[in-house]
Amino acid sequence: MLPSILFFLLATVEISTALVAGNSQVITFRSPKLFPEGLAWDPTGQNFLVGSLHHRTISKVSDAGVIETLISDPSLPENVTILGLAVDARNHRVLAAVHAFKPLPPFNALAAYDLHSGNRLFLTVLPTNDNSDEATTANDVAVDFKGNAYVTNSGGNYIWKVNEKGEASILSNSRRFTEQPVDREAWYSSCGLNGIAYVSSGYLLAVQSNTGKMFKVDPEDGTAKLVVLNEDLIGADGVVSRSDGVVLVVSPVTGKLWFLKSKDEWGEGVVFDKIDLDLEGFPTSVAVGERDRAYVLYGHVKEGIWGNAERESFEIEEVRLRGDGEGVNLYWMYVIVGVGLAYFLYWRLQMGHFLNRMDKKTN
Repeated sequence: MLPSILFFLLATVEISTALVAGNSQVITFRSPKLFPEGLAWDPTGQNFLVGSLHHRTISKVSDAGVIETLISDPSLPENVTILGLAVDARNHRVLAAVHAFKPLPPFNALAAYDLHSGNRLFLTVLPTNDNSDEATTANDVAVDFKGNAYVTNSGGNYIWKVNEKGEASILSNSRRFTEQPVDREAWYSSCGLNGIAYVSSGYLLAVQSNTGKMFKVDPEDGTAKLVVLNEDLIGADGVVSRSDGVVLVVSPVTGKLWFLKSKDEWGEGVVFDKIDLDLEGFPTSVAVGERDRAYVLYGHVKEGIWGNAERESFEIEEVRLRGDGEGVNLYWMYVIVGVGLAYFLYWRLQMGHFLNRMDKKTN
């Protein structure tokens, strides 16, 4: 009996050490020619949602890599792309930015679908401003607590607002969005406003790919202010906010994931850490799941546009800063060791009773 107890205690220590030192999770899922650009976490279904470069679908992906089509909408124009996604958990909806890349006829819209039935709730074609020369691109989407959606226009450098009923307007066409210098030689120079996130304090944060800048935007009147950062977020794409106020920004240009925080409600911000990502996977989107865990999507979209259109394997990778999650892991280490010690003490107590009874019988 004693050897088994010792073995159990040693095993708990080994398991606990593995929990602390364990690697981040990589979820591999397979779907021919999917090439997802957008990623969102669905807290009600406890799974990830991804769009597609070539298919008119939104798919759900489990943490085991099982992929299922959640929404298939053949009524959308053929060959359109599902780009940014946002889950409106309060209203049980998923919102999707829909765009038709050239040479397809122009099409930019926001689609809303019921998370449970998959039925489309509305499809709103997004209006353009008076600049007829713009290359309009509905790119990313965020949603507030009231069900209002906010969509970035990467070509026109402005932001749409779509209310809960699907009524759209241009929220912000601020001059702040076009004041920063752009490297016209860069392949991403035409991509302006990109990722957008709604912060629980009641404002929007939007990042701009071709300048690396971040903007704070009022969701009511569209007033925009440049957020002063300690470094540019070159090629910034997806952006998400954690519950602790930390903002994460991913770039497929530099292969970086930046971690930012602010002490003044994003008048200024600081990049306090960053992680190198797999540049080949072309990381375009970042989502926050359970317990504020961050996940990056490797949708290999660049291959889908310019290269291997036959790919069928894609990845979602959990990313952690050094020390992230150690508190949780240490908690479980103590739980496991505690159970082991309780088991050991119980065994000693029972063994003591047994020996006492044996002594009485002997005497």
